[in-house]
Amino acid sequence: MEESSSTSYRTSTDPRSSRRRFPGLPSQIAYARRFVARQLADSPEITTATLLTSELATNAITHSDSGRATGKFEVCVHRAPGWARVEVRDLGSTTEAPQPQHRDPYDTAEHGRGLDLVEALAGKWGTEPRRDGRGRQVWFELVWNGDELDGDRPG
Repeated sequence: MEESSSTSYRTSTDPRSSRRRFPGLPSQIAYARRFVARQLADSPEITTATLLTSELATNAITHSDSGRATGKFEVCVHRAPGWARVEVRDLGSTTEAPQPQHRDPYDTAEHGRGLDLVEALAGKWGTEPRRDGRGRQVWFELVWNGDELDGDRPG
């Protein structure tokens, strides 16, 4: 995906956004997936979006203070015709950015592939400190052809 393609989707239309906060519990990952699935119900990328949301939410509760007793994480979905961005905001470090592990495909370890999946399946992804200074957000963007959301695609 080209940088300009993604940018044109965001600037050519008024994207719709939704967000929801979840307790930092493993049981909440399924609810985060369902939240994203509802927001992108008409998208051909719904399966990819829910899988990647699951990976980022798991990382949030496993590798940040979001997984502590009173921790929380937030999922934001921004969408426009042919484009979506999902952000998972956690209480993680603002100085250490999560990185893909680039594991050997024959490695049988159960953990360490989440960001590899994000890197492989998302059009773009990244991490940055939250604007409120209380953690970080990890995000991914998906782009598809067609007008499944919000009418005609921007030109």
